[in-house]
Amino acid sequence: MRKILTILTLALLFSCQEKENMDTIVVNANVYTVDSTMSMATAFAVKDGKFVAVGDSETITDEYHSETVIDAENKPVYPGFIDAHCHFYALGLKEQHVDLVGTKSFDEVISRVINFQKEKNSDFIIGRGWDQNDWENKEFPNKEKLDSLFPNIPVVLDRIDGHAYLVNQKALTLAGITKETKVDGGEIEIVDGELTGILVDNPMGLVDKIFPETTEEVAAKALKDAEKLCFDYGLTTVNDAGLDKEIILLIDSLQKAGALDMRVYAMMSNTQKNLDYFLNRGILKTDKLNVRSVKAYADGALGSRGAALKKPYSDKHNHFGAMVTPVDQIYGLAERLSKTDFQLNTHAIGDSANVVVLRAYEKALKGEKDKRWKIEHAQVVDEADFDYFSDNIIPSVQPTHATSDMYWAEDRLGAERIKSAYAYKTLLEQSGIIALGTDFPVEYVSPFLTFHAAVARQDVEGYPEGGFQMKDALNREEALKGMTIWAAYSNFEGDEKGSIEVGKWADFIILDKDIMTVPAEDIPNLQVEKTFVGGKQVK
Repeated sequence: MRKILTILTLALLFSCQEKENMDTIVVNANVYTVDSTMSMATAFAVKDGKFVAVGDSETITDEYHSETVIDAENKPVYPGFIDAHCHFYALGLKEQHVDLVGTKSFDEVISRVINFQKEKNSDFIIGRGWDQNDWENKEFPNKEKLDSLFPNIPVVLDRIDGHAYLVNQKALTLAGITKETKVDGGEIEIVDGELTGILVDNPMGLVDKIFPETTEEVAAKALKDAEKLCFDYGLTTVNDAGLDKEIILLIDSLQKAGALDMRVYAMMSNTQKNLDYFLNRGILKTDKLNVRSVKAYADGALGSRGAALKKPYSDKHNHFGAMVTPVDQIYGLAERLSKTDFQLNTHAIGDSANVVVLRAYEKALKGEKDKRWKIEHAQVVDEADFDYFSDNIIPSVQPTHATSDMYWAEDRLGAERIKSAYAYKTLLEQSGIIALGTDFPVEYVSPFLTFHAAVARQDVEGYPEGGFQMKDALNREEALKGMTIWAAYSNFEGDEKGSIEVGKWADFIILDKDIMTVPAEDIPNLQVEKTFVGGKQVK
């Protein structure tokens, strides 16, 4: 008997020694790998921040050992979500400003500003999120009420899309804006010979110059605040669409110090300072930061009638919107970047802006392969211009824009032009991939709203019945790929993230219910139970 026990003990020890030690093992899961065949698995093993093995629970536990074994209890597991277009840093700053999202009237805007000032006693009031399209009176507001309440404190209230300000007279004075001020690429609104306080697109830059300086401490807090919100929603990579050098370098320093875990694909803002700094040094790539793209603006936004259209707005005759960046500068930037390894990602909303950018891309990329330049938003595209999209010119879209704008977009565009707007399926068919994002804080952070809007084309109340222009809805597999592997590919990161495969970063999430099978109306309410970045649990 003693001999038999000795043999069994030795066999057990030998068996344990045969197993390779892992940092984490996940078993009893419903794993959507999002690999090339969309295969399923029930378990995987993680070591040194990466997936080492993916398969079934029995095989994984037979071959690997870990002190940390997570029983997923048959819940769904996905690659960490990637937001292909957002404003991560701006989201964090928004937490420190007046939140005007969801206001149903200008009176409510004023009320929130008053309450904010009572609490903060700020010497420079900044707010964001108002949208006159959500009010009974859908005209732009004016500054009279702000002037009477805050005659000596500058007030700057950013529209939801970030393409219009309402400012008071104090801010106008400090910015040097008068009725005679002229700025190309936008509008300084004057009604009955008087400034209203509404600035659309480029004139906003005059006010930006008087903003109080953001300290490094405030900026770091903003990034950490944004990170927590994003991890709560299962986002493990964010594409920040427009950052200056100082914030990019701060992100890098925080990540290297272990103070910021979020992976960031940083699009530098199109300024001479940023271009000269990064283009001269080449791509900046670490495990958590990728700086290899430039964010440019072609035009403004549809909601503020700043989007550049080929024909006049249907609800404002003789108004075409405006190009924010002159056409020759777009061509020049495209030509300059085509000679580098940097990607060009250009905001284009209106059909006129889209065709300008598409033609500039086509010209600059002639003979080039695998550049993966993006059209950010690609919101209103003329039927004749879809053919410009390809595997070298990728659409990067935000599905919730369709469900936010559908209440008034046809008023702007008319019954015919609306048919080729928010055309996500058409864009996918043309390019072969499509990258999905939220554009937060313009929209809400939740990727579940992105997914729902992409597949159901409805708001959270189920409107409209049957969905908005369902010919351009994505199916669930396409939506999942758009938030994972296709977004990663569009960032030149498809070999390191975006799917649960051996050798890739162990960025993954566990949900309470399966986004691929629950009824569409339940998608917006899904909950993230756990979020992991590089095998580290961050939520």
